[in-house]
Amino acid sequence: MPDQLSQVFAALADPTRRDIVARLTLADATVGELAEPYDVSTQAVSKHLKVLEAAGLVSRSREAQRRPVHLEAEVFDLMTAWIERYRRQAEERYARLDALLTEMNVETSTDTTRDGEAS
Repeated sequence: MPDQLSQVFAALADPTRRDIVARLTLADATVGELAEPYDVSTQAVSKHLKVLEAAGLVSRSREAQRRPVHLEAEVFDLMTAWIERYRRQAEERYARLDALLTEMNVETSTDTTRDGEAS
């Protein structure tokens, strides 16, 4: 069974599911409300929601006759922590590269100055 982070990224690989998540950041909505802007059936949207539910991104509750879908925003903390770790590592590599290029540039400038003095 894949880990939750893999399930989250796989669920968000689909543009329709990403759009559903974006819409749920504004407010909870029913399957019918979520299906409105798409040219697909409510069953198709329900399938997308099942994938999002399995990844832990959304949950469904019951309010009388309504069954609103709710975004579980804390799952984004998992993604953010993973992304942040690799962002920091990339920044450290770029800082080392910048330092090396600066050092090389200084050495090149020094060599050019010496060559000019020797003439």
